[in-house]
Amino acid sequence: MISILVATTNKGKVRELTELVAGLKIRVITLDELLSVPPPPKETMNTFTGNALLKAEYYHRLTGMITIADDSGLEVDALGGRPGVWSAEYGGADLDSSERNSLLLEEMRAIPPGSRGARFVCVLAVAGAGIGRTFTGSCEGEISVVPHGEGGFGYDPVFIDRESGLSFAVLSSAEKSRRSHRGRAAEGLRAFLREIAGESGEGLSRPPGGMVEAQSPDRGQG
Repeated sequence: MISILVATTNKGKVRELTELVAGLKIRVITLDELLSVPPPPKETMNTFTGNALLKAEYYHRLTGMITIADDSGLEVDALGGRPGVWSAEYGGADLDSSERNSLLLEEMRAIPPGSRGARFVCVLAVAGAGIGRTFTGSCEGEISVVPHGEGGFGYDPVFIDRESGLSFAVLSSAEKSRRSHRGRAAEGLRAFLREIAGESGEGLSRPPGGMVEAQSPDRGQG
């Protein structure tokens, strides 16, 4: 079984990525399981791919573990692609998700139906043990006039999935994973990890000493 670090502090992303690799011979380790958590790197790249690779390589370099990192965001056509790579800090780092959604809807207030197209984009990067790969997924939709639903996280309440006609905050976790940008990026990632798990054996299964708390074999899989 391979131990892989999921390098994000976003609980929603941790949950989704853990679900997306379920069934593989992979032990998921999160940042809060590290005895010493490195400070987050500055995301200096202007693309999702660049930032995902930057984060994966950074945490691999500091922990020695094979690392999965995500960079994702919302691109709104009427806003010239904003918030894009700045989705998590849109409007300022002090805003919470609800305030960020309110800001987006206010900026979109004068945009009529039919011109509110948007997409979620996700890049998953894997780094370590000679690995450097990225997997991209996207899903098309539009920005709602008001939030819908209590589930999901981030911009999910204001993003209407084009295929289902429902917001991501209304969809079940399984349905969202099937349709979402992260779920689509994970299709390629799962195939890649399955290949690694089948061929790499025990050589990649142990985290470096001193970096991870002692834990039962199934901890971190939930």
